Amino acid sequence: MNKSDYNLKPGKPDIEINKPEEDRKERPFWQRPGPWLIFYLIFLFAAFSLFNMPEGGVREIPYSEFLKRLDNNEIKEVLITEKVITGTLNETDPATGRPKRFATVPLHDDALARRLVEHGVTYKVRYTENGLADFLLYWMLPLGLLFLFSGMLARRMGSGSQGFLSIGANKARIHAESGPKVTFDDVAGAEEAKEELKEVIEFLKDPSRIQRLGGRMPKGVLLMGPPGTGKTLLARAVAGEAGVPFFSISGSEFIELFVGVGAARVRDLFQQARKKAPCIIFIDELDAIGRARGAAGPVTGGHDEREQTLNQLLTEMDGFDPSTGVVVMAATNRPEILDKALLRAGRFDRQIVVDKPDLEARVAILRLHTRGMKLADDVDLRVVAQRTPGFVGADLANIANEAAIRAVRKNHDRVTMEDFEAAIDRVIAGPEKKHRGLTDAEKERVAYHESGHTLVAETVPTAEPVHKVSIIPRGVAALGYTLQLPVQEKFLSTEQELKDQIAILLGGRTAEELVYGDISSGAQNDLERASEIARAMVTQLGMSRKLGPLTYGKRQELTFLGVEGPEERNYSEETARLIDAEVKGLVLEGQERARQILSDRREVLEALAAALREKEVMSGDEVRELIHKHDKTLHLKQP
Repeated sequence: MNKSDYNLKPGKPDIEINKPEEDRKERPFWQRPGPWLIFYLIFLFAAFSLFNMPEGGVREIPYSEFLKRLDNNEIKEVLITEKVITGTLNETDPATGRPKRFATVPLHDDALARRLVEHGVTYKVRYTENGLADFLLYWMLPLGLLFLFSGMLARRMGSGSQGFLSIGANKARIHAESGPKVTFDDVAGAEEAKEELKEVIEFLKDPSRIQRLGGRMPKGVLLMGPPGTGKTLLARAVAGEAGVPFFSISGSEFIELFVGVGAARVRDLFQQARKKAPCIIFIDELDAIGRARGAAGPVTGGHDEREQTLNQLLTEMDGFDPSTGVVVMAATNRPEILDKALLRAGRFDRQIVVDKPDLEARVAILRLHTRGMKLADDVDLRVVAQRTPGFVGADLANIANEAAIRAVRKNHDRVTMEDFEAAIDRVIAGPEKKHRGLTDAEKERVAYHESGHTLVAETVPTAEPVHKVSIIPRGVAALGYTLQLPVQEKFLSTEQELKDQIAILLGGRTAEELVYGDISSGAQNDLERASEIARAMVTQLGMSRKLGPLTYGKRQELTFLGVEGPEERNYSEETARLIDAEVKGLVLEGQERARQILSDRREVLEALAAALREKEVMSGDEVRELIHKHDKTLHLKQP
């Protein structure tokens, strides 16, 4: 479980090892590019305005008036430029005693020079006007902006004053050696992983112990497991227990836009680690750079940067001396896509699975996350752990936090068991949507649907007992839900248990059909899950009498993510038709079982639906009490 976001005590922040101390300080405003950019733009605008400002006493006139005055012999002399025609009139300004001046915009007039000569006007032609202003506008402004932008980009992409020269420096964070440390006491559960890692701690504390016997210290430790199980926290705990520096970096941080940057950062990271030895290098999400080479098809150069980074990592792990005391730890939840060269002996020698916590581990995790909370006397963390099978540490931390938030919302002095129950429901099914606005008819149909699930679940022999039934809409699409919780942890499912699950899933749809004579769209997810179970029984588990104990179709599954890739079909069309027939047969068999149970106990179904419409939420004990009241022959399940 990754509890680094939840359990760490306040301490010194992580430090960028490739950034000098002076670059992390706040710079004075005159050393920042922003104010200089504003000053530069103001200067250019003022200079351009100054050189383009018309002379005093100049009156702007239309070109037509200029021609009219020219024909009337009122113009004395003119100066023609590319942008303006200026000149003086024969008329004198009474205020100044000087000839009046004018300006007009020149037009393309081929006859203008001839007309000026005819009227005896002295004229000059100047082809360059305001040269300095044009230079400032068309040359200095773009160059200045480009220079300032380049400087800002260099500071952003580089590291302080080093600029682009430091783009190959690694971005690893070294956690401060002083201040609070993470230890195994901060990691609940994962006892097997802790035992494996204790040897690594001993080697880091005293590398000479194993060298005296002729052995070598492990070079690499790979932590594998589902998201949220605490792989990163375990790595930090190893560093804390051993008392050594801890370099932390994500696999994606090696890759940049420029080719060769990733390999340079790997070299720089190992160089920094050797200076700090003994120490731990931790690479999170190793699959970002460790994907098998050539996995995307023939080499075309499209992913050369990632492969160069991987090659450099392999070289560095081969090149450093184990006696230096540098241990490389990495975490991934996709081990099946990693390059085989990474997993061979001499690189990641130890491969440790950090799996989902069992019941006792969940209890320990909940105690860890609630040790700072004020809990009411009715809170039983073991019961909370029993009701959260399959949850990882991050999920349990979320439940504890949601319970505390609800307690504050309800103005409770302490966090109660009711708050934990509501938090579990919120995490499993989503927040309540009491104002979704179901009609009375829809609410009644949902009540029958959930009653069908519940009654079948309490009737079939291998099903887990019902914990809660609700017809309050939750999440994105759930209009109600029936929650079953296991009595104890299970790691296998028998054929009968899978068939019972199919019958339970089809119980809601069958109840609707039995009561209303038709069906609704509310069973879509039930049908999907029932079909998946039936197809897995036929194609993967060998539970078909006609097809025998064989598997059909190859599908790459991501072990810790629960995601399946596309199926590679390795069977004929005739076999495909037989598979479809067997899957359909299993689903129809489950539907018929559900129909028989609900028909035989129609009175119980009606009573359950009526109680659900009234209460909206019923606990498992209330459900079993009602069933026993109407059918004393049914053997009740014990939660």
